[in-house]
Parts: sequence; structure tokens; C-alpha cells
Amino acid sequence: MPPSDGKVLVLPAPADRCPFDPPSAYQQAAAAASVTRTELWDGSICWLVTGHDEVRTVLGDQRFSAEPHRPGFPFLTPGRRQVVVDNPVFLRMDDPDHARLRRMLTGDFLVKRVEEQRPAIQRIVDETLDRMVAGGSPADLVTEFALPVPSLVICELLGVPYANHEHFQQLSRTLLDTSKSELEVGTAQRELRSYLTELAEHKRREPADDILSRLANREDLSPRETAASALLLLVAGHETTANMTALSTLALLRAPEQAARLRSGETTAKAAVEELLRYLSIVQIGVPRAAIEDLTLGGTRIRAGEGVLCMLSTANRDDEVFPDGDELDLDRDARRHLAFGFGVHQCLGQPLARAELQIALRTLFLRLPGLRLAVDEAELTYRTTMVVHGVDSLPVAW
Repeated sequence: MPPSDGKVLVLPAPADRCPFDPPSAYQQAAAAASVTRTELWDGSICWLVTGHDEVRTVLGDQRFSAEPHRPGFPFLTPGRRQVVVDNPVFLRMDDPDHARLRRMLTGDFLVKRVEEQRPAIQRIVDETLDRMVAGGSPADLVTEFALPVPSLVICELLGVPYANHEHFQQLSRTLLDTSKSELEVGTAQRELRSYLTELAEHKRREPADDILSRLANREDLSPRETAASALLLLVAGHETTANMTALSTLALLRAPEQAARLRSGETTAKAAVEELLRYLSIVQIGVPRAAIEDLTLGGTRIRAGEGVLCMLSTANRDDEVFPDGDELDLDRDARRHLAFGFGVHQCLGQPLARAELQIALRTLFLRLPGLRLAVDEAELTYRTTMVVHGVDSLPVAW
């Protein structure tokens, strides 16, 4: 049945206006109601959830399933369907399977464990910045700093050779590109999973002190589950933080008075990163769920077998929770943001992402006080078809 008002909101909606803002179509939907009906590419109807409280409710309520085989589970594109149906990661499972697989990785991403890794992360940030500076000004911040830092960190933790970074980064980009066909996405996914399966087999024979070695040598984990977990960590571990670093840098270059506060220490790196996570909300497509019971959400009746898409970007701009939410304010208390999701599926790697962003941004702005864009901002292009929003390149000078 089409939406009652006859209008169809195209999903994913095209980006427009300010590159830091959610697409205006989502903002208009949020202004109309916190829960609205919309239609997907395959003609199916789902609910667009845009309010902060309503998104928290969905993501924290087990009456909404994360399993893509559930009736009504929404897929944004054919390519996204290919990614989620053929990839058994715990991110898309309900308990107890979700809890069983997630527990195997929890210890590696505890706050205490990540805090112990800060010196190693600082070393990687310093060395990467050294190489960028040695290469001379100007440089592309994306390829010379924002992408290498999280890639080196996750490769070291996971036990993936960084020498293969161009290969897995290219495949990752295909997996996350909503404009790619099912064939392209399926091929990239199989190739990346095959690469990690072979690497895990090597780790069984010659284990090292890394996450993949520990996963590969667990008798209660199948080779397919091992490869799927490694794929999730590898892709999420570098794509999200890389795009956050580049977009955060651009946002701070556009707000030099706030960058100065970060540089002077008047605003802590911790507070700055929380606000940047809220303001940028780089996962700008919806987080999908399927209702498995009839229930009421935000005054709207949702039936079992209907899908919902939770928009983290509009939830993080909800003026009821974040007054003047469209403004970047590094001194804001942004701790209630939903950039990492909410509930049992909240991002496992968030302590690591926070540490990397805090160290990378503070080091970058301290060491290069004259950092500036090397091109007119109008020349920048953005990753508008990607699951993870970002800027294609960021030429900077210092």
C-alpha cells in the first residue's frame, strides 16, 4: 500500500546543501513527525524513524529484530540486500547468536584495553603525520593521514598485513557503495571473505598475538563465522574512523575559532570528538530493523512484519535533546548522541574509534597550526552514495 499522502520519499535520499547536514528529505520528514511511512525501491513500505527518543526505543527494544531474514526487513538497495543476507555477522543477529559471537570480541575493545593501546596509536599518528609533512605541502589529508591511521591500527590489532591495504580498501569501498549492483557487491564480498578465510587458515597454522589468530583457533567458531567477524572488524575499523577524521578536519577548518579552542586545550579532545560524532553522524542511511510484534512507536501503530529504518543523523540533530542541533558547538554536552547506535548492537569498537579520533585530531591541529584548505571548498566532492559519508579527497596546506 503506498504512503497515505501519495508522496514517495526516495531512499536513500540524495545529499544536498551543507555536506555536514543530513539530506533535506530526512530533515523534512523529521520536522513532520518522528515516525513516517515511506516506500523502498522494491515497492515495500517501511517506517522512517527520525526522532531521538524513537530511535533509541527501536534500537533498545528486542521486539525489533536485526535479522535480515525476518519478514518486512528493509533493504535500501539491491546491493545492500546482497551485503546483509549473505554475510552472517553478529551485527545482524538477535540474541542468543548475537551475544555468543559478540562476546568473543568484547575483551579486545574494552575501554581499559583500548586505553593501554593509546601509546601505540599515538606512535602511528605521529609517524603517519611525519610522512605526510615530509612529502611536502599541499597533500591530500584523506590518502596521507585520515585513511592510513585507522587502517594501520586495525591491521595491527586484527593481524592483517597492511601491505594489502589497497586491495581490501578497494573491496570495502564497493561493499559500502549503495550505487553498486548486486553482482558487484557480491563479487567484492566473496573476494574479501576468501582473502580473510585464507588468512585465518594461515593463522591456525602459525598463530600470532592478534584477534584473527584467536578467532581462527576457537573450536566453537566456524571458518565462515571467523571470516565474517574479521570482515566486519576490518571494514568498520578503517572506513568509519577515516571518514570521521577527514570530515572532522574540514568542519574544524570551517570553524577556526573552535579549532583554536581544541588546539589550546580550552576544549578537550574528548568533548570535541563527541560533538563532532553527533554533528557529522557519518552513517547517514538508516539502521534497519523488522518489527516482530505489533506495537506503538511515537504514537504510530507498527505491525509485526513491517520494517523500520532508524536515522541516526536526524536523531542527533533533534532539538528536543540537542538545542540548535544544526550548529557545531565543541563545548556542547553531546554525550547522548547516537553516532554509535544504541542498545545491544551499539558499536563494539567505539572506545577504539574515540581514542583514534581524539589522538589524531589533537595531534594534527597542534603540529600544523597553519593547516588550511589548499583548494576552494566548492571544488570538494563527497561520498554521497556511500553507507559511510565522507569527503573524496581533502587537499590541505600548512
